[in-house]
Amino acid sequence: MKNAEAQTLPTEVYLSFVESLFRNRGTLWTGMVVHILSCAVIFATTGSTFYIMLIAVFLAVFTFRVISFRRFDSLDRAVLSRDEIESWETRYVYGAAATAFLLGISSAYAVLVLRDMMAAFMCIAVTMASMVSIVGRNYGSARAVALQTTGCCLPLIIACVLTGEINLALMALFLVPFGLTTQSMATGVREFLYKNVIVSREMKTVADQLDSALSTMTHALIMLDADGRVQVVNRRAHELLGLGDAEDLMGASFIAALRDRENAFPDEILTQIGGLLEGQAGKTLLRLNDDTYLEFSLSRRSEGGLVMIFEDVSARVAAEEKILHLVRFDTLTGLPTRGHFTEQVKRRLANAGPEMWAGLAILDVDGFKHVNDMRGHVVGDKLLAAIAERAAAFASDEVLIGRLVGDEFVLLVTGKDGSCAIEARIREIHRTFEGDYRVDGLSLSVSLNSGCVILPAEDFDMESWQIKADLALNEAKSTGNGTVRTFRPEMDGRYVAEQRLRTDLRHAIENGHLSVVYQPMYRPDGSEMECCEALVRWSHPERGWIGPNIFIPLAESMGLISDVTRFVLDKACADCAEWSGGMAVSVNLSVKDLRGGAITAMVAETLARYSLPAARLHLEVTESCFMEEPVAVSATLSRLRANGVTIAIDDFGTGFSSLSYLDSLPIDIVKIDRAFVRDIGTDPRRMKLLSGIVHLSRELDLRIVLEGVETQEQLDLVRKHNFADLVQGYIFSPPVPVDALESLRVNGVALSKAGSRAVSGRKNDAPRSLSAAG
Repeated sequence: MKNAEAQTLPTEVYLSFVESLFRNRGTLWTGMVVHILSCAVIFATTGSTFYIMLIAVFLAVFTFRVISFRRFDSLDRAVLSRDEIESWETRYVYGAAATAFLLGISSAYAVLVLRDMMAAFMCIAVTMASMVSIVGRNYGSARAVALQTTGCCLPLIIACVLTGEINLALMALFLVPFGLTTQSMATGVREFLYKNVIVSREMKTVADQLDSALSTMTHALIMLDADGRVQVVNRRAHELLGLGDAEDLMGASFIAALRDRENAFPDEILTQIGGLLEGQAGKTLLRLNDDTYLEFSLSRRSEGGLVMIFEDVSARVAAEEKILHLVRFDTLTGLPTRGHFTEQVKRRLANAGPEMWAGLAILDVDGFKHVNDMRGHVVGDKLLAAIAERAAAFASDEVLIGRLVGDEFVLLVTGKDGSCAIEARIREIHRTFEGDYRVDGLSLSVSLNSGCVILPAEDFDMESWQIKADLALNEAKSTGNGTVRTFRPEMDGRYVAEQRLRTDLRHAIENGHLSVVYQPMYRPDGSEMECCEALVRWSHPERGWIGPNIFIPLAESMGLISDVTRFVLDKACADCAEWSGGMAVSVNLSVKDLRGGAITAMVAETLARYSLPAARLHLEVTESCFMEEPVAVSATLSRLRANGVTIAIDDFGTGFSSLSYLDSLPIDIVKIDRAFVRDIGTDPRRMKLLSGIVHLSRELDLRIVLEGVETQEQLDLVRKHNFADLVQGYIFSPPVPVDALESLRVNGVALSKAGSRAVSGRKNDAPRSLSAAG
């Protein structure tokens, strides 16, 4: 670019033109390789050492240019002065012009001195090819274009004229307009780009208006370029992140700005934000301090860079933490629930050494039903709370206490003094639990029956240990009088019976001796039965009806659960295809059904077999399925959902950390567990918990099914507060055979009233009927 012309350009435009000269390194390397190879070939064919010297000079010039390019790359070009920019342009022009003159000289020498046709042709071809790239690579500098054109053409023109040959003289004549055209094209490109820059500056007014709109956004917004430098930042982002002056921030590295702020963010937060920028996460929740949470999400721009939006979600997080606390801790006693207790035990024993012993005890309040019957459930609840308060005093690094279910508490004791010391500690706590309690002016004498198992802590397995503790508890209950029983190997007689039951179950599955019943799901007003849940049943030839809570876990442990699922799915789809009115059927899946994706083909084949629309099939999974194998389960359910099947999460709220999955799962329906319905008429906290879960689900556009509604009082509250889209429970109907469904569908309201009277005396902790997934 001519010096006078450069002075007329705005500095930022001039810099952009100079920067364009230092881009496209590929052509630089390609050209150098071609130049050296052509000189080497000519030397090989003609023996002229002149071309060896040219190779050396080419390499020297190339080295100078590469060093210049690298130094230019290392500059902070945002702070370059105009004189410095011009200096870098001049440095580039020197290198480019030197290369061009070397090309021209090589051609001139081949034509005038060597007079070798092949050498002349090769040199001229390389020179002309190099001139083609002058416009595309050097438009940013008029000086570079002029000097390179002159360097390539002038020596060759002179040589052609000096040969005295008419044909070469004509070629020299044609080179003149070719060179002038090259310069004209470069000028046109440069002027076109300059006009575009001017237009962009005129658009600044529009940008200012956009900035005003961004400043009034309730969300914070930051736009970064491909290098992570700030392009756009609104006022809300400054407020939330405490960034510096907006003008200083523009063009700066976003991560560097966070690190250089007055109160620098901890490295942990910077790492999280860095991962978000690199695409390691689509959404990140950051805890800036004890009271402030920011949620970041981003979208990538097609031209590079990204747009990051974030907001202060402190209030939402506080509400979720409150709900999560209510899920993890029993609302009545404040003790950990069974699920949370199990997680705490796993963490506590994760690194237990061989010297560590552990005892798991289940404590059952003796005669608690009598207290409920004689004194009322309010007194019974207060008694449990009083027992829990006394129990909490024992909590320590060696003692963990939780509420198992109903009037049962669970206790973990650890220590390094051996099994006898553990058993003595359990018996001491048992004795302390017993005694007199004052509740509402009443003196209640409490005794407990306890069963425990004591083993090395490294052998811990919650399920098997609880089975052993339950066996010991059953023996303690049979003895009565507030006794403690420790598991002994002879109690394994129960296991013998279980093994026989396993054999009988395998035979029943293989020979189709299972059956299916259906529990309807009504609209809360009882006006329509929209769906029913398929529940598997087993009638043992000797023991009668075996509860699903017994044989479903057995089937899972035996690897037969997929056979049970296939049976239930086939029967449910066959029956549903016969129902009128488009009523749907819901089938439960276990986590083992969802492994490997075979369930997708099974469902598709079954639907096709009975010509049943996919929309009429609902598949239920418990939240524990997602927590065990979240990626595989989510992928399988996404495929099922894409095929038109409705997905429901069953027994919501009974697992662990369900809220962290709810917004990302491929589900359509939330089935809220009966535990959240029980006592909603008398327990304000339970009512608030249910209301919070319902609100959260509706915010996520999920349909709600409320399970375990058994009394008219519960149903009235559900209707009043619009807690559910569908209701499932004994208030409308128990599980019934398929033959009874049509009559129940037609006369559903009348049957629901009868059902309400029939179950009015049911215990609040009556076990829920389990289905194919248990």
